Amino acid sequence: MSRDLPPLNALRAFEATARLNSVSQAAEQLNVTHGAVSRQLKVLEEHLGLALFVKEGRGLKLTDAGSRLRDVSSEAFERLRQVCGELSQAGSAAPFVLGCSGSLLARWFIPRLGRLNADLPDLRLHLSAGEGDLDPRRPGLDALLIFAEPPWPADMDVLELADERIGPVISPRFEGYARLQHAQAGALLDEPLLHTTSRPQAWPSWAQSNGLDPAALNQGQGFEHLYYLLEAAVAGLGVAIAPQPLVVDDLRAGRLAAPWGFTQTPARLALWVPRRAADGRARQLAQWLRQELERQVD
Repeated sequence: MSRDLPPLNALRAFEATARLNSVSQAAEQLNVTHGAVSRQLKVLEEHLGLALFVKEGRGLKLTDAGSRLRDVSSEAFERLRQVCGELSQAGSAAPFVLGCSGSLLARWFIPRLGRLNADLPDLRLHLSAGEGDLDPRRPGLDALLIFAEPPWPADMDVLELADERIGPVISPRFEGYARLQHAQAGALLDEPLLHTTSRPQAWPSWAQSNGLDPAALNQGQGFEHLYYLLEAAVAGLGVAIAPQPLVVDDLRAGRLAAPWGFTQTPARLALWVPRRAADGRARQLAQWLRQELERQVD
């Protein structure tokens, strides 16, 4: 006995015709023409080598073979519809796993998580933190929130959220705060600057953008991650440099000040979404993030 199935389009046309007892209604449901359904029924009968319908007046009547196939195909297609519906529902209910740096998570995302959950209650966001080791191509991540420069990876849908702006920040607790808060940017060449090993070019790039010689910078205490760098700045240990979103709450609370403002870089804050995982939730999240970032700008 052959284990080959007939063409599935032919089976689908037969199931709809047998269930609705009408070629016209089957064509309407399947969004094809009457002739297309008739041709598929003919293909199926030729494949099986027997008649499935006979004419009865202006309509059709199932043969014994057709009745038998109707019962089996109706059950099979209904089960397929049911299982596909369950899978679709389960997929939409699954958490949306977002990767981002621990610094971005702790200093920007977590303070806004309550508002996000209130605005997007069906998203079921799960956050995964890392520092340079998060790859949205790996299983388990649905998207990555990252500061990065174009060009973008060809296998990603990249949803740009905002330009990156970085700048020096200083705490009122720092012993040189009164002297520096109204000084020109060049005054920082005399200061030991807090920096992070995860982004060694931050200070040199800022200096070049502000007309200063990067070679004249005095690099002070280094930290492995940006989060620790900013905690040190808040503690008054020196002048740090950071992306604006990560210090906006500290600036508003007076824990930090940015006397020299923020300078735009070639980088963007963007949501990277693997094309295998792209769905409406990613764009919904991106829209919320854009609005929230715009709201933070004074």
